[in-house]
Amino acid sequence: MANDLNVVALVGRLTRESELRYSSGGMAICRFSIAVNRRKRTADNRWEDEANFFDCTMFGKSAESINQYLEKGRQVSILGELRQSRWEQDGQSRSRVEIAVNSLQLLSSSSSSAEGGRSERGRSEQPAARSQGSYGSRPAPQESVPMMDIGGPEQFDDDQIPF
Repeated sequence: MANDLNVVALVGRLTRESELRYSSGGMAICRFSIAVNRRKRTADNRWEDEANFFDCTMFGKSAESINQYLEKGRQVSILGELRQSRWEQDGQSRSRVEIAVNSLQLLSSSSSSAEGGRSERGRSEQPAARSQGSYGSRPAPQESVPMMDIGGPEQFDDDQIPF
């Protein structure tokens, strides 16, 4: 259908080092996982953070160039789409949903990089880079975004909701 929409926008932190591999045709494939916190209300009416984990894949030259900056703990912003893979294993139908990343922006360094000035992979800390789609990348300086605690969703009583 022409009216279908599949867009994902997330800000989270990498849960592990990225993995860069190449397809048999020579295309770069970068895989990583991010954790995104979601605030939810508990049974005793308090707010708590719940971590959600998402597997991500990025392709092409942009994946190759951004891979070196994707370290555990680094905060990133991603735009992409959901993709479902289906296969059969031991007679059982299996499926997996992951995010195919079209754009990635580095927001902050990992905690280990901030402390020592060098990352776990031994690279000097670089300014944030931005990757655009699978057509290539354009590193661009980007200032870190300060984290602000703005609390959770608004709290309303049932009689305050107008619908």
